[in-house]
Amino acid sequence: MRVAITGASGLIGSALSQSLVTRGDEVVHLVRRDPRSGAERRWTPGEPLEPEVLADVDAVVHLAGAGVADKRWTPEYRKVIRRSRVDGTRTLAEGVLAQARPIRVVSGSAVGIYGSDRGEDVLTEDSEGGRSFLADVVRAWEGEMRPALEGGSPVAFARTGIVLSPDGGAMEKVLPLAKFGLGGPLGDGQQWWPLVTVADEVRALLWLVDHPEITGPVNIALPVSVRQGEFMALLGDVLHRPAVVPAPAFAVRAMLGQFAEDILGSQRVQPAILLESGFTFEHPDGASAARWLVGRDKE
Repeated sequence: MRVAITGASGLIGSALSQSLVTRGDEVVHLVRRDPRSGAERRWTPGEPLEPEVLADVDAVVHLAGAGVADKRWTPEYRKVIRRSRVDGTRTLAEGVLAQARPIRVVSGSAVGIYGSDRGEDVLTEDSEGGRSFLADVVRAWEGEMRPALEGGSPVAFARTGIVLSPDGGAMEKVLPLAKFGLGGPLGDGQQWWPLVTVADEVRALLWLVDHPEITGPVNIALPVSVRQGEFMALLGDVLHRPAVVPAPAFAVRAMLGQFAEDILGSQRVQPAILLESGFTFEHPDGASAARWLVGRDKE
């Protein structure tokens, strides 16, 4: 297959690109600068896409967007988060619709659509959305791609949870603390965390590329839900370090600003569509995810 990817230089995009090439597919990176090789094509989010950019591709995986945890959510950065998703998605949707044939689209999305704190609710793809800044962003984000779905292209919305990776992402600041025995609960630690290893994230995206019959929202998170405090204890156990020093909620809010509500909140997300389609997770629970995260999954 020839697969076009936006956000290919990011944590997930780079790993996905490597996996596609390894299995024999051709990867086209959509970049916002002048192309440096035949594997790159230029696009400008918010501006019409040249027809030839997608003319010969079989699938598009859209992952571009400003990181929600990269900076504090000032009013200006909130605009950046929203604009970076909405403008690019609209551009791609219009580009897909302009083609004479349907193109498989796997469009990045997030479990943030369910709201920052849903308590003990079990959240599947049929669950109602919540109310929060991120929920509003994700609704707008998915909404920009829906015309392509309604126009006949098979579109899946990959609603991703908190991605675990030893090389960055959500664990970039947490993992060093855990290694020093400071990885205790955040707040009361009872909140459900919708975790997924980057390895399973990539495998799920490949699965969606290969199964165009799967359309609409698709949750990507551990099938065996884990509470935040439990996961940190599992991580500490794997590292042979204590995980009892808590971080009070007020300290987390002081450090992360408004994004703290999504870290301290509870989302018990279930990947119902993936499981029903036959997908299996290599790291289905907190224990296996923790072992993989610190490189001890082969022991």
